[in-house]
Amino acid sequence: MPTESQKTYTPKSKTPEQALASLMRQCARAERCSGDALRLMRRWGVADVEARKILERLIRERFIDDSRYAAAFVREKSRLGGWGSRKIAAALRAKSVASDVIDEALQQLSPEDDSARLEELLRKKAARTTARDAYDLKVKLIRFGASRGFSLEKVIDLASQIANAEED
Repeated sequence: MPTESQKTYTPKSKTPEQALASLMRQCARAERCSGDALRLMRRWGVADVEARKILERLIRERFIDDSRYAAAFVREKSRLGGWGSRKIAAALRAKSVASDVIDEALQQLSPEDDSARLEELLRKKAARTTARDAYDLKVKLIRFGASRGFSLEKVIDLASQIANAEED
């Protein structure tokens, strides 16, 4: 008999009714997108036809709204996570959110706020980064800014300014 630490987790299968009730509870607590709901239902063993019906009902009753989800996701990841628009868009695409919904949600980000957020992140990173010279610092800042999903052109420009200022 396996011990507690040796047991492997297998997701419990659910009937369509149980899946609907569970998703309604989850959606009432936190935003979910249709892609998340479909993945959960697949994991629970709900047939695709039934899953589509459940998803349609959740959308009709406004438990799930991809536009609302995308807008909340953009706000959270940009303000709290310090993500740029490219990384946010990629994460939403990975969650199967439609491109037009992503584009609409990204409209709430102003280019000025995006630039200010990037500058703040790069300045903080520069302050805590050890570099051999200005070029090394610039490379590290570019890598960091690009990994956060900001425009490579903006990252290179700002990293150059910061590295040159640090050198002086």
